[in-house]
Amino acid sequence: MKPPNNIALILQDQSRIIEMAWEDRTTFEAIEIQYGLDEPALMKLMQAALKPSSYRLWRKRVKTRSSKHQQLRAAKVTRAFCATQYKISR
Repeated sequence: MKPPNNIALILQDQSRIIEMAWEDRTTFEAIEIQYGLDEPALMKLMQAALKPSSYRLWRKRVKTRSSKHQQLRAAKVTRAFCATQYKISR
């Protein structure tokens, strides 16, 4: 699979991008800032990486989430992830 927009993504980055795309609190803008993938490019990556049914489920999910777009978020939300999301394991 060739990544969209000729961006060379290593497997670990691709996995993290997919994870971020599934997260409710991570905006498309945050993904674009970190990895240079705008929403259409992210959609192409997700479509290529996921099974068709999983891709359709993801698209249905993100269409109903105002939290995926920075402009539609409440002004009080200033972070892209939950404070307890990245717990340090012992």
